[in-house]
Amino acid sequence: MATKYIFVTGGVVSSVGKGITTAAIGRLLKSRGFSVVIQKLDPYLNVDPGTMSPYQHGEVFVTADGAETDLDLGHYERFLDQDLTGLSSVTAGQIYQAVIAKERRGDYLGRTIQAVPHVTNEIKDRIRAVGRAAGAQIVVVEVGGTVGDIEGQPFLEAIRQMRNEEGRDDTLSIHVTLLPYLSTTGELKTKPTQHSVRELRSLGIQPDVIVCRSDLPVGEDLRQKVSLFCDVPRQGVVPLLTMPTIYEVPLVLEEAGLGDYIGERLGLPRAARDLRDWQEWVQRLKEPQGEVEVAVVGKYVELPDAYLSVREALIHAGVAHHVAVRLRWVHSQDLEHHSPEAVLAGVDGIVVPGGFGERGVEGKIAAARYARQQGVPYLGLCLGMQVMVMEYARHVLGWEGAHSTEFDPETPYPVICLMEEQLGVTEKGGTMRLGSYPCHLRPGTRAREAYGTDLVMERHRHRYEFNNRYRDALEGAGLVCSGTSPDGELVEVCEVRDHPFMVGSQFHPEFRSRPGRPHPLFLGFVGAALERRRQRTALGTVTTPLRP
Repeated sequence: MATKYIFVTGGVVSSVGKGITTAAIGRLLKSRGFSVVIQKLDPYLNVDPGTMSPYQHGEVFVTADGAETDLDLGHYERFLDQDLTGLSSVTAGQIYQAVIAKERRGDYLGRTIQAVPHVTNEIKDRIRAVGRAAGAQIVVVEVGGTVGDIEGQPFLEAIRQMRNEEGRDDTLSIHVTLLPYLSTTGELKTKPTQHSVRELRSLGIQPDVIVCRSDLPVGEDLRQKVSLFCDVPRQGVVPLLTMPTIYEVPLVLEEAGLGDYIGERLGLPRAARDLRDWQEWVQRLKEPQGEVEVAVVGKYVELPDAYLSVREALIHAGVAHHVAVRLRWVHSQDLEHHSPEAVLAGVDGIVVPGGFGERGVEGKIAAARYARQQGVPYLGLCLGMQVMVMEYARHVLGWEGAHSTEFDPETPYPVICLMEEQLGVTEKGGTMRLGSYPCHLRPGTRAREAYGTDLVMERHRHRYEFNNRYRDALEGAGLVCSGTSPDGELVEVCEVRDHPFMVGSQFHPEFRSRPGRPHPLFLGFVGAALERRRQRTALGTVTTPLRP
């Protein structure tokens, strides 16, 4: 079977749900037994989102091979339940950088370098390359941004060319658009969708499917209207109502017939679909038997997408324990001005995720101290592990001023320091410790118990590490280094001895959590939070004594 290509574009507004729709389409195809890979084309000029503020594009998702990518790749991996690579993330910055590098080497033999064909050829090469590398039968490509954006035009032109080169039977265009609701008339309006499709057609791309996003049900008359004015068969006009959970989207699209319609249009072999496991998991998600409340203490909580994978990992673990995980978003700076007892009272667990920069660090340290003293389950991720070490050094060992050299280069106790391999590194982009590395777990620890195995692979994104100079003193005081690199040199996991669950990882376990396969550390953390909730419910109050 020739490789099939599905191109997903967006119209009317951004943040319309194009990434979730793309991930869901991948799931529908995979449920039919096809091998699928998904690629994101981002029109911004950054080489990757690694140097962007989380306030710009949300979290940076790290692939196993160390690529810093858009958060949509997290959705793709979770819905497909497979690891992707850096080939699945393409930016305009990468494209222009590659073209200019070729020109400087003389690869173009003196020709004038132009958007067409040189830039578009580079884009097409990247699209085909991800399919070859993955051995995929179907490549689903999402184009970031909205049709009409200036920076997105080379990508759309490349898609137009590919539809001719690969053949109409081997390509499919899906346009995700919004049907806005006007309260004054009580109607969903199709005119913005018509204009968006007109813009797309003016670029030479006729959509085969229009996914109509809306907050209200889309009636048959509106489907007929969109079909008529946008020249798309009625069965190719697919309503997609805003759902209580994103994990319902594959089921909604399947019920609307999109999976079968894609198969017909691409001439795919008829295959039985199997979404039973997904459907049962979603049912458990929607019908929890209890709940736990978890505080997420971060510095970017105004934009929850900055911690998207953390949130999803908590959901996955909650479903496994048959509970809903209710999140209390806590700005770490609030803990610098208010007592942790006032801000964190009543929570069943605390997660301190990663971050960069000094702002809010003392608040995270305060959260770690509160969790340790009050016996509240704690999960520290990357910086969250580091602040746990700083807190322990300050308040258990009495090392006043213990800190990370990232925030205080003159600290008398640099318990967290710059990695040796980072010495002399001056550029920011793509220069951290990135991607999957092995971690050996110590027998008899909570980390080893959670994983159930001795050696694991986890994804990293950091420059600073646990300072081995202070390792013996910290371990002697009860801070166990329960996970290290196989040679024992790099501390990967720390935990507090004789605590219900206080574990920190230098890596980012949230990137490997999937529906139906929650990450072991999140599973253990939510289990500990649930046990605390049960104890507190039985006692009617918090009676855990303060620790020194």
